[in-house]
Amino acid sequence: MSAIPGTRAGATLPVTPATLGRDSRLRPDLALIAGWIKPGARILDLGCGDGALLDHLKSSKGCQGYGVEIDDAAVLACVRRGVDVVQQNIEAGLDMFGASQFDVVVSSMAIQATYKTESVLRDMSVVGREAVVSFPNFGHWFHAWSLLRGRMPVSSEMPYQWYDTPNLHLATLRDFEDLLARLGLTVTGRAFLANGRPVHLFASWRATQAIYRFARR
Repeated sequence: MSAIPGTRAGATLPVTPATLGRDSRLRPDLALIAGWIKPGARILDLGCGDGALLDHLKSSKGCQGYGVEIDDAAVLACVRRGVDVVQQNIEAGLDMFGASQFDVVVSSMAIQATYKTESVLRDMSVVGREAVVSFPNFGHWFHAWSLLRGRMPVSSEMPYQWYDTPNLHLATLRDFEDLLARLGLTVTGRAFLANGRPVHLFASWRATQAIYRFARR
C-alpha cells in the first residue's frame, strides 16, 4: 500500500498554484484535477454534474471527451455548455466505451455515493489509461470529534443529515488506498485539501478532501 503523507514517506504530487489551476470558477478539487491533465487529452468525466470541468478543459487545454450524468437538470446544464454528455447511471457499466479509449477518467466527489464502488473503480481503470477520484475524507478530526459527541458529522464536503445523505460508502485515506491495492490498482499521485487549501502534513487527520490518481498495474 502506498504511504500517506504525514504518516510514512510517500510520493505525493505537489499542490501548487499551477496544479490547483487558474480558473477560480472551478471547485478546488476540480481545479487541481484540471492542473494534472495534459493539453489535448481525451477525458471521461463520471458524475460530471453541470459539465464545468469538461467545459474548462475543452476551452483552456483543447481536451475532448464525454460526461456521464444521471440528473436531468445537470444533463441540461451540460448541453447548454456544449459539453457532450451521456445520461446514464455510472454503475450501469461503461461498456459503450472501449478499453483505454480515454487518457484520463475522472470521478469527482461521486464515488462515495455509489453502491457498486469496486465495479466503478475497475471500469474506470479499463476505459482509461489513468483515473482520478476525489472524495471526502471521513478520517478528518472533526468527524471523529462529532462521533465522540454522539453526532453524525456534517461538513462542507458532506453537508447532509444522516437521514437524507446520498453518501453510502465513506472512507478514510487508508481505506481507499487499501481498496485500490486489493483491486490491483496502483496509486500514481495524490493530493489533499482542507476546505479548498493544500494539506501536506498529517493529511489523514487534517484533510477534508482527497484526490487520487491511479492506474492498472
